[in-house]
Amino acid sequence: MRQDLMRIWGLWATRRGWLLGGLAVAVLSALSAVALLALAGQGVAAGVAGAGGAVALLLTRPMVLIRPALRWAERMVSHEATFRALADTRVWFFRRLAERMPAGLGHTGAGDARARMIADIEALDGLYLRALLPAVAAAAVVLVTALLLGANPGLAALVALPLALAILLPIWLARSAAPAAEAVTEARGAVHRAALDPLLGLTETLANNAETRAADRLAAATGAMHAAERRLSRRSALGGSLGTLCAQAALLGALGWALSGSGGLGLAVLGLFLALAAGETLALVPRAGASLASAGAAARRLLALADAPPPVLEPDAPAPLPRGNTLRFEGVTFSWGEGRDTVLRGLDLEWREGERLALLGASGAGKSTLARLMLKFAAPDAGRITLGGQDIAGLAAPDLRGRIACLAQDARIFEGSVAENLRIAAPAAPDAALWRVLAQVGMAEFIRSLPAGLDTDCGEGGSRFSGGQARRIALARALLQSAPLLVLDEPGWGLDAETERAFLAVLEEATRGRSVLLITHRLVGVERPDRVLRLVGGRLFPAAA
Repeated sequence: MRQDLMRIWGLWATRRGWLLGGLAVAVLSALSAVALLALAGQGVAAGVAGAGGAVALLLTRPMVLIRPALRWAERMVSHEATFRALADTRVWFFRRLAERMPAGLGHTGAGDARARMIADIEALDGLYLRALLPAVAAAAVVLVTALLLGANPGLAALVALPLALAILLPIWLARSAAPAAEAVTEARGAVHRAALDPLLGLTETLANNAETRAADRLAAATGAMHAAERRLSRRSALGGSLGTLCAQAALLGALGWALSGSGGLGLAVLGLFLALAAGETLALVPRAGASLASAGAAARRLLALADAPPPVLEPDAPAPLPRGNTLRFEGVTFSWGEGRDTVLRGLDLEWREGERLALLGASGAGKSTLARLMLKFAAPDAGRITLGGQDIAGLAAPDLRGRIACLAQDARIFEGSVAENLRIAAPAAPDAALWRVLAQVGMAEFIRSLPAGLDTDCGEGGSRFSGGQARRIALARALLQSAPLLVLDEPGWGLDAETERAFLAVLEEATRGRSVLLITHRLVGVERPDRVLRLVGGRLFPAAA
């Protein structure tokens, strides 16, 4: 746990100024409470002894205003620091996922990734807000308390030692609460999966009357999560009780010392007031153990996924892109992991520059695997892939993908405007370029007819449009990239026969002048490929058009 949390703290290095500023203000806020009650104690003791004490009581007046101001500043600075640090963590985690899962979330799943991206990263605020911040402030209070009572070592020990023990409690509680925190973190991920998966496939869920079973699974996952949370909350409650006990022990120690008559009244009253001031600051410290355990469990889950090895290692010194665009597979063998069936077996393929090549094959034959390999979403087990004679293993993936545009089988239209969806491929593209590619796919007139035009919101998954319209927008996005090589993976997938033929006819016209690789399980008759190959048993064979 300690190493995981230190990794997270290291990720926050760019926000170190804000984080240290929050710690400084928290210390000042805690010490202001000590100063307020120390002055009040001195004033009361002096008054009881008939020595006046007006000056000490007079000084409490500005402290009454300073303390809430510092409390406000503490909240503002510490929470701003936390928000910035967590935002950085989300961006870092997203980038790590993109590097390690370029072909999709795979076995991780959207629900689990969502849980890690949101719930687990939110839990990391416990590292700073509910553990480090109160611990540092409490340590400062204990140190100042010991110094102020240093004139009498016995009184200092009676008050400061129980308070110091309260600061050490979170370390013990974090270790003992770690299993419960791990269970809570895993249970929350299960709830996210149980809730999100049926919603992502809501049509299938309802069509199969499975909503009751889905609700039962969600209820079971929620019940398990609540049970785990109750176990963790009991640890937190134990920490709070032990912390209160330590604070009360400090107060009783000061009171006992005062009643014993071992020293002057002024020092006795000061000890009592300091114990009261420290008790307020230390009240939350022991509970930090549970927060620390939760942050540690969340950090472990995040780092486990973020540290997964990427499927393709980037070259240390990428080679420059070659001039040519002929792409070749040379003796490529590939499988999706150890123990799984071999998809490609010594496959040879030449996709010549300017060629319109159709690749046919049954579902599961490995057609889409070819596209993923040429985009460096995976690497061959044997053999090599070259572009313009250069092994793509030596090319930077972003450079390579700038040469190869891809319309994936499940190309997604994202929530946002039409313009935002198109500019994913070319962020700086002017409106004129957007209208040009929309005209190429036969969507310009329809988009112009909409009240918002290019600013029309597509809805989640492109729900604003029909299936054929959404596929045309996805094709327009691929065309906007202006890459010389264009991979079309099952472009008619999910469309009815009439819509598919119309779309493929548009596609045939829109992609003229480019090298096109058409990956499909069948030809419908409107395509005009220069060459047709069929993928069977991991090898390619000529086929009739």
